[in-house]
Amino acid sequence: MVYRHSVGQVSYVFADLRELLAKASPLRSGDQLAGIAADSTEQMVAAKMALAELPLRQFLNETVIPYESDEVTRLIVDSHDAAAFAQVASLTVGEFRDWLLSDQATAQHLAQLAPGLTPEMVAAVSKLMRNQDLILVAKKINVTTRLRNTIGLPGRFSVRLQPNHPFDDERAITASIVDGLLLGCGDACIGINPASDDPATIGRLLTLLDELITRWQIPTQGCVLTHVTTTLSLIEQGLPVDLLFQSIAGTEAGNRSFGIDLALLREAHDAGLSLGRGTVGDNVMYFETGQGSALSADAHHGVDQQTCEARAYAVARAYAPLLVNSVVGFIGPEYLADGKQIIRAGLEDHFCGKLLGLPHGVDICYTNHAEADQDDMDVLLTCLAAAGVTFIMGVPGADDVMLNYQSTSFHDALYVRALLGLPRAPEFETWLRHNGIVSDDWRLTSHDQALPEFASRLLALR
Repeated sequence: MVYRHSVGQVSYVFADLRELLAKASPLRSGDQLAGIAADSTEQMVAAKMALAELPLRQFLNETVIPYESDEVTRLIVDSHDAAAFAQVASLTVGEFRDWLLSDQATAQHLAQLAPGLTPEMVAAVSKLMRNQDLILVAKKINVTTRLRNTIGLPGRFSVRLQPNHPFDDERAITASIVDGLLLGCGDACIGINPASDDPATIGRLLTLLDELITRWQIPTQGCVLTHVTTTLSLIEQGLPVDLLFQSIAGTEAGNRSFGIDLALLREAHDAGLSLGRGTVGDNVMYFETGQGSALSADAHHGVDQQTCEARAYAVARAYAPLLVNSVVGFIGPEYLADGKQIIRAGLEDHFCGKLLGLPHGVDICYTNHAEADQDDMDVLLTCLAAAGVTFIMGVPGADDVMLNYQSTSFHDALYVRALLGLPRAPEFETWLRHNGIVSDDWRLTSHDQALPEFASRLLALR
């Protein structure tokens, strides 16, 4: 179907829905690299106006990637909940934006609506929104998940403790974990990105996390972020696995570049459930995504990178994850060139993930060759905190010495808590109080330079 919109004497024509979405996207370097970005601001505005007039129902009639050739498209179409969609079925994309911003769109309504929305719908409406719109709507939505603690409750904020080390040294990793725990971080999970993909090393790190969490009865979950096939093989060997991790993309070809398909993710989900390691719930999956991943694998099919990213959330949604993390600036400036583009992408990702019903976090980050700095990250951190982000990263000093990128620190999380008065997951908060790390008002206590008993004993063991 051809789409048109006139501005003055100029008529702009868009060949199909895929082109319309691409031309309506806010400018980013990845779409320019792919040759699908708007040629001018005028063309972008015309595409947005044409998109605003498009009925939401059209997304059920026209796919951006053919149903026959892409299993992610088949997942999106086959899992669509028509009854949930009914409350907005008569709206255009522009009217949907207005409804989302209205008082009628309550948290309850948005939760009920999520199964009725496709990723293309939420990507489309995000393209019509200012940053403040993305923040306001996302703030309304709370998605709660559980494994060994409860994440995503209203008015709470969690942190993934990321103790990476370039040589996977256990003492160094343990020291980073203690550092993070003493600063009140780690309730989302303690997640190690291993430097090695050797299964023996992964197994050693899984055992380390399990011993620490079990010995000190920490109500959180451990995760070693290795390929899901490696994790499955280690489960067969009896290694302790809480969360099964995998990077995912929004197209079948993109997922194939990661060495996965939907059947493999289902196998992993079933394996995680069979372990029964949860104490308060059974959300066992952890997914990471990032704008530009499909394009970097030449697997985007001419679809703009933000719409591809939203399609990845449909993949995640199918497996009831505990955590979904957009690693927003990690892929590099070829896809998000500068601080402005990273900020916009982070807010889009969080909005789209929450609207689709996901427990969405953001790794607020950039690589050293991007035109971005920590001031940009402070802005994005503050915006996402105001928007009710489920979790962020806690990296020692905000500088990941293994992955060689800049993220957020344990102290950045303390800033968010002090600014907005946000405690941690309740079970984790209770554990921190019991060990004298925080007081009853969730703020850090003073130890007069003495480590709590658990911390000094833990370091001595390593």
